[in-house]
Amino acid sequence: MTHVHDVRPTPAAGDVTPPEPAPLLPAATAVTLAETALTRAGLAPGDARDVAEALTETSLRGIDTHGLRLLPQYLDELADGIATARPAIRTLRDSGAAVMLDADGALGVVAGLAAARIAAERARIHGVAAVGVRNSNHFGAASVYSRHLSRQGLVGIVTTSAASRVAPFSGTEPLFGTNPLSFAAAVEDDEFALDMATSQVCFGEIKERRKHGTALDAGWATDTEGRPATDPEQAYALSPLGGYKGQGLAMVATLLGAVLTGSPGDWELEHIGASTPGRSRGIGHLVVCLDPAAFAGVTEFAEGLTGLLDTTRGAPAGADAEQPVQVPGDPQRRVAAERAERGIPLDPHTTRAFAALAAEQGVAWPEVSA
Repeated sequence: MTHVHDVRPTPAAGDVTPPEPAPLLPAATAVTLAETALTRAGLAPGDARDVAEALTETSLRGIDTHGLRLLPQYLDELADGIATARPAIRTLRDSGAAVMLDADGALGVVAGLAAARIAAERARIHGVAAVGVRNSNHFGAASVYSRHLSRQGLVGIVTTSAASRVAPFSGTEPLFGTNPLSFAAAVEDDEFALDMATSQVCFGEIKERRKHGTALDAGWATDTEGRPATDPEQAYALSPLGGYKGQGLAMVATLLGAVLTGSPGDWELEHIGASTPGRSRGIGHLVVCLDPAAFAGVTEFAEGLTGLLDTTRGAPAGADAEQPVQVPGDPQRRVAAERAERGIPLDPHTTRAFAALAAEQGVAWPEVSA
């Protein structure tokens, strides 16, 4: 079982290299580079475009751990036969409002969007739909799929199984993934877009703190004895969000993403970047879609959602608050607006990967940011 640690010697004082200036990559350029690379790796043109847009959108919204930096790993999984470039996604069961798919080892984004499209179609008919997926791979940010549905005037609810990183409350061994839960609904130019891990923090943040030799915040992780760890090199397991409540939410995600879909438990999954070549990671997803027309009605739902968002944002901030009250999705919307204008900053590893793609494709590479 792979754990959070992968222990390395703690950097000596003064050994930490300051981060290099980052290039600001225009979103359109990112999509072009990623789409071409994925097409060359064997994906059908439509699937390549979908994956490229999903990764770029995620980075555009500031969720860098699940955005463009995943492209090299996805390309590796295609090259190693972990992910199937041209999957034959098939229906295992279909009861109308409920559908169960076998993804044939597809990239998770391809499988997740296939499920979301079916869910939208069926929800328009039945008012509610649930699509389970098995035999898939890492699908990035869960909000890609919930927001795919919300942009169509529907309500999206999404979760997935994930390889174990999180110890149960009072436990020492990682059993659960960071198991995201995402809920999204939109009205005109506004939206509610919650995408949260059920751990206190995602593993990508631990890796970033290790890279820069920065201490972890209290409560993020534990060491091999289950004691709180603030040294990133001693982090052995992530901590569940809110103690036993976070463990409960993680188990909900495992119940829906793995147990309900007949997929392996989180503790049985291999981690992205450390998987056996030639074999799908076997991840399970669940996409649930609700059509407001079948409930309160489209108009009343829109009015109610607007009231919920406006009332929440209008709540008075505390005396020590550094910013006004927000709703889920607000920070990402602000980052997306800024990055759409200035470009997407890349970490050094992703910079090298995309610079190589740009050179191969004859695309001009941007200057680094100040």
